[in-house]
Amino acid sequence: MTAPSSLDELIGALRCLPGVGPKSAQRMAYHLLQHNPQGAERLGRALDNALRTLRRCDRCNGFTEAAICDRCLSTKRDPSQLCVVEMPADLNTMEQTHAYRGFYYVLMGRLSPLDGVGPRELAFDRLLARACDGMVKEVILATNLTHEGEATAHHLAEMLHARGIKVSRIARGLPLGSELEYSDAASVAQALQERRDY
Repeated sequence: MTAPSSLDELIGALRCLPGVGPKSAQRMAYHLLQHNPQGAERLGRALDNALRTLRRCDRCNGFTEAAICDRCLSTKRDPSQLCVVEMPADLNTMEQTHAYRGFYYVLMGRLSPLDGVGPRELAFDRLLARACDGMVKEVILATNLTHEGEATAHHLAEMLHARGIKVSRIARGLPLGSELEYSDAASVAQALQERRDY
């Protein structure tokens, strides 16, 4: 006996989430249908509402319901600094540190030529327009410390330097609370290179 097509469609839809394989998607689908139909309805309504109401902020490219998000409208932030992150979740992580009070720009990805993601797909021209608005004095590149993130930061740094904009990069090295004995050699080497006066 085959499963109904609506069940197959639900399982397939759940598989689009990161880290969710066929078994996990099947488990989630059965759980929602058997044990939490109200939660399934709420999830469906929330997704539908988000798809209808959310758009990209004209200034930071993050998600918002208005043309410009509340963060970009804030008069308490430093307009001379612009921090570039890959994804909205990265912006949230930066905000949780309470260590940065400037503005943001969200790329919504990173350069990945093998996946067909280049400067055009990431709308680098929009970022350049934002960075060259006359207010920004420093662009902080906070892309992830992966090969793609590093390539993205390098490409952006070259473009921004060519326009006379100061560019900095978040430091790399050892996380707080880590022990040298358990750290990989590349992280220790990077921490040594990124050392500062004490």
